[in-house]
Amino acid sequence: MDCTRVNWEALDALIIDFVSSENLVVEEDACANSSPSPSSSPCISSSSYHARLIIRRIRNSIEFGDIQNAIDALRSHAPFVLDDHRILFRLQKQKFIELLRKGTEEDRVAAIHCLRTCVAPSALDAYPEAYEEFKHLLLALIYDKDDQTSPVANEWAEKRRYEMAGLMSSVLRASLQAYDPLFSMTLRYLISIHKGFCFHQGISSAVSDLTHRLLLEERDSPATPLESMYEAPPFDEVDIQALAHAVELTRQGAVDSMKFAKGDLFQAFQNELCRMQLDVSVLDALVKEYCIYRGIVDSEMQMITGPVKRNQSEVARRLSRDCSAEIDLNTSQHSDVEDYSMLDGALVNDTEMSSKERSEVGSEPTNISEDCSNNSWSNKSENTRALVRIRSHMNCESNKRKRWRGRNDETDRLPDPSFLKSETGIEDKYEIALALKELVNRGMVAEAVYEISTMDPDFFTQNPGLHFHLKQVEFLKLVSSGDHNEALKVACSHLGPLAANDQSLLKTLKETLLVLLQPDGNTAGKDLPLNDLANTLQVSVGNRLGIEEPQLMKIIRATLHSHTEWFKLQMCKDRFSNLLKIDSLKEVNTDLIGAIKSSSNKENNTNLSSQLTTTSSSTMTSEDGGSSSLMMTAQTSSREALWEESAILKVMEFLALSRSDAIQLLSQYNGNAEAVIQQLFG
Repeated sequence: MDCTRVNWEALDALIIDFVSSENLVVEEDACANSSPSPSSSPCISSSSYHARLIIRRIRNSIEFGDIQNAIDALRSHAPFVLDDHRILFRLQKQKFIELLRKGTEEDRVAAIHCLRTCVAPSALDAYPEAYEEFKHLLLALIYDKDDQTSPVANEWAEKRRYEMAGLMSSVLRASLQAYDPLFSMTLRYLISIHKGFCFHQGISSAVSDLTHRLLLEERDSPATPLESMYEAPPFDEVDIQALAHAVELTRQGAVDSMKFAKGDLFQAFQNELCRMQLDVSVLDALVKEYCIYRGIVDSEMQMITGPVKRNQSEVARRLSRDCSAEIDLNTSQHSDVEDYSMLDGALVNDTEMSSKERSEVGSEPTNISEDCSNNSWSNKSENTRALVRIRSHMNCESNKRKRWRGRNDETDRLPDPSFLKSETGIEDKYEIALALKELVNRGMVAEAVYEISTMDPDFFTQNPGLHFHLKQVEFLKLVSSGDHNEALKVACSHLGPLAANDQSLLKTLKETLLVLLQPDGNTAGKDLPLNDLANTLQVSVGNRLGIEEPQLMKIIRATLHSHTEWFKLQMCKDRFSNLLKIDSLKEVNTDLIGAIKSSSNKENNTNLSSQLTTTSSSTMTSEDGGSSSLMMTAQTSSREALWEESAILKVMEFLALSRSDAIQLLSQYNGNAEAVIQQLFG
């Protein structure tokens, strides 16, 4: 498996934007005070969504052969499109064919009427070849639609519908600025690069089955520029080559795309990306699975069903006087006995903890194997107890999530759940993994470690690296609060023994202990970069609970790795990575010590923060078993361009080669582009 680390919070943001933009979830707060009409979709506020919905309906009408309905929709919502006589002529031609296809005498009369009043007049103003096409179309009156040898077999072919539908989608997207959500475009781009990289390197991909099902081979027809744009000023060759290789176009195709976008490289790029077709049902199923796993939406199984929610509400009321957003590490252990007792009483009537259990609750076991001998991951009752206890650490409010709505406007497209494994009885397990992740995100690692050790005594034995980093956070927060004695106890009892068994942790341990030398009050432990550690914990706990990692996470990790490796080969930086938030997806900060130092320096009003950044935490065990990937700028900075950019572009243009192949050829001829071209064509 590749070693790419992913910023899952950045992906969460893209996913939330996607499901909201596509109206796939019910926004409870937004809909609470609204009363949408039964005929309208609830809580649709985005004009972009309305535009995409119109495009989708026009597309469906054309694909089903209802051309008149598509023309009517265009007149209502985008009449300027019909001002392009080329498009109008093609629509009228297809309408004539569809009337003939119905086969009744009445429809045949209507088809001839369409020829006289619609097709012939539009042919006169469409383009020079249009009248010849019109005369050729007349042959459809005498050749049967099933005759594959007829001169008009192509006119009868149903693929013409899809070509026309794709063309209209391309034109309308650009005209209405109704681009797909950013996540959808990013996914298209990453998968296309992943496929190209695997093909170029001759390697197989573990996610190839999913990527082939998700990103289809077909593309929508390109929107062609108007004749008035044929004499557009020449574009920068760097832009042309960047666009051509980013979305696999010929040079002329890239030039035409730039003309249609009036020279705007990034708009042309978006136009071309949206031409790539995704299987929407597969995409929605993948996104839904990811949203459930990450706690963005509730599952259809309604995780944490009625009894648990009621118990949580009861606990919230009973703890309302003492419950706060976070329990301080210095006081939480003293209140655990009382709180846990109340929680257990709320869950199980007339049942109390034994005296031995009560004595163990107040502090974390020093010897997990002796004090916690029973693994309760699979015990539903224990799961429920643990879940409510964990929730009590954080706050008294229930977690508010979105409710999955689905793509109800497209009844012909049903979700394809064939690759999603549906299991029953795992609601609490999902919630436990999510709740533990949230505890770590809030810096409450002592509570997280206690709960995990209670439920699974062997968990940290099998995940020593994860245990070390959790204890590292606990140490840093204790130092931050000024409790150096307790911090040293954590270091002696846990960090030291763990580092002794794994030599790669010794460097991190030394740098962690150096924090003790910071002046009192200057070590801020509030803003530690804990997201990656929390996500690693969620995946590890999920695996232990039998919760499989979402397929989308595997796709993103694999495609980001391919993206990194591909641009290493190209020896340049991706010009579109920032636009698609790919840089953000790769920005994973695991440097706990650097965060401490940086925060301390800010408090002292110094300018040394950039010099104190370290990478001591790069040994953290990740969910994909690897180490942090290099940033793209670091990769390219170590590879200085060997030849002039003009020489590289010249070889790319004349020989239609990728950047890496052009550079390799130039290397054989000492950077002389003319020599390369002359040798190959001479």
